[in-house]
Amino acid sequence: MADFFQNGVITTLQNVGERSLESIEEELLEFSKRRNMVLLLPALYSEFETPAMQTIIDELKDVKYLYKIILGLDRATKEQFLEVKERMSVLNCTVEVLWNDGPTIQAIYDELTEEGFPGLKTPGKGRNVWTMIGYGLTNQDNYAFALHDCDIVNYSRGVVARLFYPIVHPALDFEFNKGYYSRVTHKLHGRVTRLFYTPLIKSLSVTFGSNRYLDYMESFRYALSGEFAFIRSLGRGIGISPTWGLEVSTLSEVYKNTSNRRICQTEIMESYEHKHQDLGSKSEGGGIYKMAQDIAKTLFRILAQEGVVFSESSFKTLLASYYQESRFEISKYNALSKINDLEYNRQSEISAVEAFQDAIKEAAKEFYEDPMGIASLSPWITVRSVLPEFSDRFRNLVKEEN
Repeated sequence: MADFFQNGVITTLQNVGERSLESIEEELLEFSKRRNMVLLLPALYSEFETPAMQTIIDELKDVKYLYKIILGLDRATKEQFLEVKERMSVLNCTVEVLWNDGPTIQAIYDELTEEGFPGLKTPGKGRNVWTMIGYGLTNQDNYAFALHDCDIVNYSRGVVARLFYPIVHPALDFEFNKGYYSRVTHKLHGRVTRLFYTPLIKSLSVTFGSNRYLDYMESFRYALSGEFAFIRSLGRGIGISPTWGLEVSTLSEVYKNTSNRRICQTEIMESYEHKHQDLGSKSEGGGIYKMAQDIAKTLFRILAQEGVVFSESSFKTLLASYYQESRFEISKYNALSKINDLEYNRQSEISAVEAFQDAIKEAAKEFYEDPMGIASLSPWITVRSVLPEFSDRFRNLVKEEN
């Protein structure tokens, strides 16, 4: 059973009782009569070749309160697109598949690129999420959206219920809900969060002084989780990063667009298991090294926009602070592992921290060379203001393809 401690600037909704999932779903079914809920699923075709995706489909068969599911499909041929449509057709609600590699969506990317909108030639989860949000917003009846990854090995439909509940309950006033969970099996997982993100946020506060933004970012128990939910009015104004900085940039956009009082985080499952990334390195690139580098650059740019002044000396101080904070985190997790009799390889943790130090150095270098970096995908309200008729055309083209 989780604690009830509220230790940040946003509301934390832990799972502290014995309430059944069926009871939550009954309420959601009642709320669905007035507030349409849409589930967004960003997926690679390769994920349909895994047991995890079949588990997700099987679990979603029992969900009755969803108005629609929008599945963004990447790296798929036409035959694979048709196969995915067939496999998703077993669900109770309407399912629409966005074939991102198909001619319809590619033509849309080309058109928007010609109009000056950035980032649409960069494939990845960020562009996929952006496309699904944009398509979901074309229907004015859609009230709330929730999103989760498609590689969750121990998936339960309770993930969807707990994401939607705080933002659709008529007696609550939340616009954004971030999912969190534990990442533990026989050992501790979540290296990027434990050994990179958390000590980096603390180091930024030590080096540059605490501010409202860093207090906000430190309040999330699992800031890098891929699961979140939001209401329509908030989604219209959010820019999406096409890089690994997607989760951090999304939280930052939410920070800019609404009040902390309308943001919550919810324990959506006890423990979360998915595919694990390789560590990677400065010489190899890729892996969670690349993820850490993109996250660091995103944080530097957002802090610069908040008025924080970076210099060569301040980055040296930041690295020294990160060294100390990350080693302290290692000592914490060593103790946690011992009392719970978990496997713990201290040397591999140190190796991860050393790779993350390199990632911070590389991120600082790239930040100096190009403070603006890779532009975020534009908020959909901006697209609508430039191309007033685009939403209707987007909706009709996708429906025709489906």
